[in-house]
Amino acid sequence: MCSRSSTARCTQPSSDALEALRRALDTADAVLIGAGAGLSTAAGFTYSGERFERHFADFAAVYGFSDMYSGGFYPYPTPEEHWAYWSRYILINRYTDPPGPVYDDLLALVRGRDWFVLTTNVDHCFQKAGFDKRRLFYTQGDYGLFQCSRPCCRETWDNEAAVRAMVERQKDRRIPSELVPRCPRCGRPLAMNLRSDDTFVEDAGWHAAAARYADWLRRHETGRVLYLELGVGYNTPGIIKLPFWRRTLQNPDAVYACLNLGEAGAPRELDGRAICLNADIAAVLAALR
Repeated sequence: MCSRSSTARCTQPSSDALEALRRALDTADAVLIGAGAGLSTAAGFTYSGERFERHFADFAAVYGFSDMYSGGFYPYPTPEEHWAYWSRYILINRYTDPPGPVYDDLLALVRGRDWFVLTTNVDHCFQKAGFDKRRLFYTQGDYGLFQCSRPCCRETWDNEAAVRAMVERQKDRRIPSELVPRCPRCGRPLAMNLRSDDTFVEDAGWHAAAARYADWLRRHETGRVLYLELGVGYNTPGIIKLPFWRRTLQNPDAVYACLNLGEAGAPRELDGRAICLNADIAAVLAALR
């Protein structure tokens, strides 16, 4: 099996790699997209700097954190403060479109092909861009869903109306106590449907998407399959990166492509069937389109 210890950074010229990726897309019978956080970053969903300061300067001034991720883990003293932060976070990262055309460009490149998306992202950018939700598998959850914090059941609930109300009515970094979300089944506090520990709820929709993904994989064990990895790091390599390497190794007609600024690489076992671009994903997709 391919391993990270045998991984080499790709050094081929960008123009050569771009043309190789264009050929792989043109000749592929099927495309499996594996998307990580770097794809949304390329689309403009940054979690620090100007975007953070524009939306969370008041929280930063009081609590001292300097990026959205840190704010998400901060131990707020009250649920009213916790949900004031999280409602604002969800609104801009789930219910607002990214500023860049990255997802639109990607959809244009795979439209008309037999494609599927496996992603660890939870911002729902694929569906907002028009990707068919029946071809999407969000393995790690969705900013747009609540679940019981216990959990008492294997259900999730859409949160858009609740989030918008929290944002509209919050004051001095707090929401009104009556807006703190509670489980409609048991009354306990609700939580985000994000995989952070063993309380993550895999609801009926999650299992249906997992089944569709498994079926797609069964139908494409052979043939000219392009495994297109976009912005995936090494935090959870067992979800996308390692399976993509393994499936490419097992199928002599498959091609593995990795686009990741600063982290583009492939195992030496895939020499000749790996295309790596250590470049900005947005620029590459725009050039391909």
